[in-house]
Amino acid sequence: MSLDVNMSVTGNAPEALNVQQKLSAALGLAGIFILTLSAFNIGFQPQVLWLTLSLVMVAAGIIWYTKASYAGKTAGIKNDGVYFKSLTNRGFWAYIVGLVFTGFYIVLYFYPSLLGLNSDGENTGIVALFDPLSKALSGNPASQWFVYGTLYTLAILGFGFKFLWKYRHNSYQRLRTFSVMFFQLGFAFIIPEVMARLNNDDFSLPYYNLVNIWPLNYYNFEQYRVDEFISAGTVGIVLLIFGVLSILVITPILTYKYGKRWYCSWVCGCGGLAETAGDPFRHLSDKSQNAWKLERWLVHSVVVFVVVMTTAVVYSYLNGGGYWLSGNAFLISVGSLLTIVFAWTMIYKREQLQKDAKYAAIGFFILILSLIALYFSGMTSKVFLFEAETLRSTYGFVIGAIFSGVVGVGFYPIFGNRVWCRFGCPMAAILGFQQRLFSKFRITTNGGQCISCGNCSTYCEMGIDVRAYAQKGENIVRSSCVGCGICASVCPRGVLKLENDDPKGRINSKEILLGNDVDLMDLVNQNK
Repeated sequence: MSLDVNMSVTGNAPEALNVQQKLSAALGLAGIFILTLSAFNIGFQPQVLWLTLSLVMVAAGIIWYTKASYAGKTAGIKNDGVYFKSLTNRGFWAYIVGLVFTGFYIVLYFYPSLLGLNSDGENTGIVALFDPLSKALSGNPASQWFVYGTLYTLAILGFGFKFLWKYRHNSYQRLRTFSVMFFQLGFAFIIPEVMARLNNDDFSLPYYNLVNIWPLNYYNFEQYRVDEFISAGTVGIVLLIFGVLSILVITPILTYKYGKRWYCSWVCGCGGLAETAGDPFRHLSDKSQNAWKLERWLVHSVVVFVVVMTTAVVYSYLNGGGYWLSGNAFLISVGSLLTIVFAWTMIYKREQLQKDAKYAAIGFFILILSLIALYFSGMTSKVFLFEAETLRSTYGFVIGAIFSGVVGVGFYPIFGNRVWCRFGCPMAAILGFQQRLFSKFRITTNGGQCISCGNCSTYCEMGIDVRAYAQKGENIVRSSCVGCGICASVCPRGVLKLENDDPKGRINSKEILLGNDVDLMDLVNQNK
């Protein structure tokens, strides 16, 4: 224990690392050092030994550090001085780590040759170090994406173990952490690699991350991938149909029953990394109203972008013939589906939308239908292929690379762990729309027990002012909420509870417990 007494109401400043924490950190950094040296063409032979050694050292370092940090403490959430540490309060080390992450993503996306990728010959550098593992799983040499996928999975598994120890008192946190670890390891990493190993001259499936759903896997509906699915026979067609059903049937049903948390907090790899490796930075999310306004406009603009881009890409090859569905029939189907959703929302759910949200919905709807009508009329037929490719490449660069990778992960230590999920993820926006308007999920509050400590708002990674809802006893029904449940986990009074119940009455914005604008007895009788 520190001998210096801190009289601040926030508690003692963080203590220095103990011996075990220092040794475990050194062990993990040694494993990263081996990987870093390999990137500079240091010839580590045999590769299997050095790759195994480096990955084991990183994993062992994380596990050892976790045990040294939490094993001797009682279960329950601790502040642990996050606002006093340089790394977790936008200090010097936060910017250093942010720059390292950002630099890694820039090299990964735009300069893979610096990592040793060689499409014309043998790999070198860090990519070559991963060749043995890649060949063991898929039978193919490693690529920069295999290196990334391996490190990504290792981070979720290693820091997932840390998360399990930190939140070991809460069964919900353990369940969802085991879930994201399972889906990342199995469905996002191992199974796709094994599927690639089954490919031969007569059977070929595109590399398919089974965790991703459109619009995250927007590339799955490009012509070459659709052709590969169809040419693979029954298996490929089943996967293609599954991809379509995931959008139109499976996703809405699961969101209705459980809210968007079934994906954003239990399945998604981006959410998995944010919840595990990004957990120390969740309190850095911007809680200001300006951030909330930017979030709403930006994330829904990305949705419009990806809808228009995907529609254009699919139409571009359907219009060329050779498929049972024509390009114009596809445009009519997309326009009809959007019209049905828009009409249903405005007729039955308009009272649940704020004025600016209604105006935005009308504007986006008119924009999309106008573009569809323009394509259908044939006015852009001569340049449409160019437009579709331009849209696809622009979306892939701006959203798929810069936003989701460089900014979304590289800026964890600066803007919090859910930057991508809040401001850029089109999947989160679509699921949020469904959650807000017709899901059974909500977070109920007991305003009479709230002591206004602010833990819930502080730890909300999505920037929601949870305390404002709790003080009023108002249900939390926000499209941005990913249902991580941390707000309920850190509440010292049990004010918050994640529930699935009848959608009727779940939005109770006028139920103010501390005021004279509601008849409490009438409210009690209504809720019997």
